[in-house]
Amino acid sequence: MPASSPHVITALLAAWSDGDREALDQLMPLVYDELRRMAHRYLGRERAGHTLQSAALVNEAYLKLIGEQNMNWQNRAHFFAVAAQLMRKILVDYARTRNRDRRGGGAQRVSLEDALMVADEQSADLVALDDALHNLAAFDERKCKVAELRFFGGLSVEETATALKVAPVTVMREWRLAKAWLYRELSKGTGDPNGEMATN
Repeated sequence: MPASSPHVITALLAAWSDGDREALDQLMPLVYDELRRMAHRYLGRERAGHTLQSAALVNEAYLKLIGEQNMNWQNRAHFFAVAAQLMRKILVDYARTRNRDRRGGGAQRVSLEDALMVADEQSADLVALDDALHNLAAFDERKCKVAELRFFGGLSVEETATALKVAPVTVMREWRLAKAWLYRELSKGTGDPNGEMATN
């Protein structure tokens, strides 16, 4: 069995949950490349010249991951779902700080279509999308989790289903409904209520 197989990673996560620090040392080389790919995907949506680099994002997320107390890691998908949430929080905090420091301050409203694609001002998109996700979570937490894992985490339908312990068909339905809701929410201030959404 390859050292980086999901079963090996799950076993190391379980050992780490039980307090085995050596398991963490063995785990990180196995997951680092995927964490780096996740960070690269996130930062690929940012404007050119972004001052936060993928290695720095991975390192910040890593420090937060190892600081998680009493985490009962279920499997590889759960680990990467938590990592995705941490990266999202780091980037949103970074974007909010940058927007505050700009002349005129606050974030602008953007469409979900723009938020799902590369944009010149992705930090504003990220903040608007994060605010919309918080609103969605207030009345439908599962749809919010699906959107977060699919968009921010880059998890596949199957990985998202595993992380949330639901069927893949449920993930596909919830993702479709979440995107429609988020699109309506984000379109309120854009003047483009009828644009087409991505359906991936």
